[in-house]
Formats: sequence, structure tokens, C-alpha cells
Amino acid sequence: MDKGHTLPQDFWELLHCLRMRSKYAILVVFVVALVIIEKENNIISRVSDKLKQSPLSLMEANSTDSGLVLSENGSLLSLSELDLAFSQLKSRLQNVTLQLGGTREPPPAPAKVTRKHVLLMATTRTGSSFVGEFFNQQGNIFYLFEPLWHIERTVSFESGGANAVGSALVYRDVLKQLFLCDLYILENFIIPFPEDHLTQFMFRRGSSRSLCEEPVCTPFVKKVFEKYHCKNRRCGPLNVTLATEACLRKEHMALKAVRIRQLEFLRPLVEDPRLDMKIIQLVRDPRAVLASRMVAFSGKYETWKKWATEGAAPLNEEEVQRLRGNCESIRLSAELGLKQPAWLRGRYMLVRYEDIARSPLQKAKEMYKFTGITITPQVEEWIRKNTQAPQDSNGIYSTQKNSSEQFEKWRFSIPFKLAQVVQSVCSPAMNLFGYKLASSPEALTNRSISLLEERRTFWVT
Repeated sequence: MDKGHTLPQDFWELLHCLRMRSKYAILVVFVVALVIIEKENNIISRVSDKLKQSPLSLMEANSTDSGLVLSENGSLLSLSELDLAFSQLKSRLQNVTLQLGGTREPPPAPAKVTRKHVLLMATTRTGSSFVGEFFNQQGNIFYLFEPLWHIERTVSFESGGANAVGSALVYRDVLKQLFLCDLYILENFIIPFPEDHLTQFMFRRGSSRSLCEEPVCTPFVKKVFEKYHCKNRRCGPLNVTLATEACLRKEHMALKAVRIRQLEFLRPLVEDPRLDMKIIQLVRDPRAVLASRMVAFSGKYETWKKWATEGAAPLNEEEVQRLRGNCESIRLSAELGLKQPAWLRGRYMLVRYEDIARSPLQKAKEMYKFTGITITPQVEEWIRKNTQAPQDSNGIYSTQKNSSEQFEKWRFSIPFKLAQVVQSVCSPAMNLFGYKLASSPEALTNRSISLLEERRTFWVT
């Protein structure tokens, strides 16, 4: 009987003990949970957007090993052991906080970009092909000649308004990819489309030494006609993959573009941390530009020539307004650059073609100094040879110039009537750039009367 009465009593005591231990365990776990939640709330705003990136680290930090909570026989840890466990957990949480943006040990700064990215920004017939050779002749620079030509030929934009903005954005985004050596972007605009990254229609390939040297210059393929071939050697169709790899191997990148008019649209490129952008805006007397275009693009200026010589048909007002718009876009970009906003400081240079023609080597050195690239003797030698060329070598696309004589040749080819039209619509730009107005036919053709103001410190900013 005693034994029978003892068993129920022991049973109830055991049950009571288990209940107390369960309440104690729940209480302790609840306290630990509250402490953990409080600690994690302090960092939750910083780690919430990182959870998917570091799931393993967070899981390890927020979970406790089974050995920290229960001993081998399943009994509850003492309060001192729980305190030790919490200290370990706290340490893990602090480590994760540092990994996910804590302020105690800031992450290392990104590596400084040493590669320079140079954009020669101009308009047609301003001498940009000649000036572009200053960079094309440098062996450590990957140079591209007018790659945006393909975009203009493929994507149709009307002039003015939203269409002008749309074209500027497309040009800008393509430029960014090209400066990052993503030459594959051009395959979307080359017609006919390249096959297996091979194309025979890369515009003016021969004007880029980087596209005509090994290993980009692959063996010549018989019976394959390449419209824009290399000048001094026979190469097979352009392999875009090889060109991209060559671009990445070069120390610097330079590009000439005459289809970018609005400097403000280039801000995302200037502020891109992957790029070290330097923008050189090249300008020329708009009277000289018109005179050159009338020779190079004769068919487009038939009405201008007839009006100037015969006075038969009036000038097309749309053409005059287009001239005004071109001058204004150039002027507005230059004014923005010369104001030196924070995002352009040290990244913009304005150069007149006339100054380069009079002192080509000096101006080349100034441009190289501005870009942060060291000019090589090969470039200097090329400039010496190609700025003292005989007069009969000056074709409309020639990069050989007797520069000291060429830059004012236009004064004897443009009728005074046309010069007056240019002066009337482009005077704000001419005043900004230091081009003097001609008041008479004699003043236009008299070389003893300078039409160029001296601006010694105005241009490099």
C-alpha cells in the first residue's frame, strides 16, 4: 500500500517540476528573444535591403548553435551560460553590421580611374578631322572617328523640339558604351547588320589607327569588298570582338563626334565613376564653316550660291534658321562650359581652330596637358610634318595642312553677301568666340585687317 501511495505522489511532484521548468525555460527564451529583437531593430533599416545579398551571413549571425541552448542531456543552461551565449550573439551581430555598411570601419574607396576618356566635340568642317589626328597618332590611345555616323544613318530624328532631345539622348548613351569599350553597341546601327561580329561597313575605319593595326587587322580576304578600308595596309573585315579587346588593352580612349551639340546632355558621362571624362569643344569662324561646307557639300548649297552670285532666288528661310540654330547650340554649350559648373570643373576646354592652325604644336601640348596624357615624340613629329604640307595636298578631307596659310583662305572664297547673312544670325556666337565682323567686302578680303581677337587665357579652363 505504501508503495502504491508513493508512486502517485512522486508522479505529481515530477509533473509539477516539469511545469515549473517549462515556465522558466519559456521565460528565459522570451527574455533572450526580446533582447535580440531590440538589438536587431537598431540595424534593421540598414540591413533590410541587404538581406537577399547576404542570406548566409545573416542566418549564421541570428541563429544560435544547439550547444549554446541545451546541454547534451537536454537540461536548461544556467543564467551565466545564457549571458555568455548572448555576448557571442551580440558580437556576431556587430560583425554583420560592419559588413553591411556600419560606420566603425568604412569600406575601402574604389580604385582610382587612371584611364582617360577624351571627347573631341565639334561640328562639320571645323577642322575636327585634323585635330583628331593629334590623338589618333598616339600609340597608347584607342581612337574612333565619327562612330555616331551609324546612328544618324539608322535612327531618324526630325530637327528641333523633342526629337532633338531624343537624338541627343541616343547619342549620349551610345557614347557611354563606346567609352567603356563596348563596341558591340554599334552592331545595332551598322547596315547591313554584322554577322558573327564581322562587318565590312565600319564608317571611316581607315581614320582610326587602332582599327588598322594588329591584331585588329586580320588577313585580307579575297573578293570581299570593304567599303571603308584601311589606308596603308590591306585588312580583312573588321572583327568587332578583336576591336573591343584592343580598346581594353589601350591605356586611354579618344573619340571625335560632330553630332553632339548640347553639352548639358553629357553630364551623366562626366559623373560616371567608371569614366575620367575630358571634353574638348572645337569651334571655328562660322563664315569659314559655311565656305567650307559649300565646297564639301556643294549640292546642299546650290540655292545659297545662286542667290549670292545671281540674286535670282531668295534664300530658303528654313536653311537660314538652321544656320542660326547651329550657331546658338554651339554658343550655349560653350557658355555652359566656360561658367565652370561643379560637374564640369577641370573637365572642359574650349579651343578655336584658328589658334590651332597658327600654333599647332603648342596647342596640341596644351590639349594633352589638359587631358592628363603625356604627348609622345611621334605625335609631335606628325604635327611638324603635316602642318607644313604643300598647297596641292589640301583636299577637302585632308588632314595635311599648311596651317599658317589655310585658316584664312575662306575670306577669298565666300561672297560678302553670304558673310553678311552669317554675321546677322551668328553674331552672338561670334562675339563670344572673338570673331570680328567684316563691315565691307574690302574688310573681308584684306588680310592686314584681322578678323580674330586675341584670347590668350580664355580657352583653357
